[in-house]
Amino acid sequence: MLKPLADRVIVKKLEKEETTKSGIILTSKSEEKSQIAQVLKVGDGTKEDGKKIDMCIKEGDKVVLNEYAGTTVKYEGEELVIVKYSDILAVVE
Repeated sequence: MLKPLADRVIVKKLEKEETTKSGIILTSKSEEKSQIAQVLKVGDGTKEDGKKIDMCIKEGDKVVLNEYAGTTVKYEGEELVIVKYSDILAVVE
């Protein structure tokens, strides 16, 4: 697995799904990418003014990303995105 450096996070974007009233799940085939992703790996954090700033997210969290955030890479057949910690807008609870 890739190991992100400093304040970088490796995520996998989740497919958008729509559910009908009867509960049937329809996955989107459109070009529009989801802004919700699952965190796979988290970097060690960064330093500001000599103090270490820890990341407040962990592996397995679902997060909302900035629309054009990150760099997409293919690794072992999977499409992953490496984003800066500041490009994560929220954690989905």
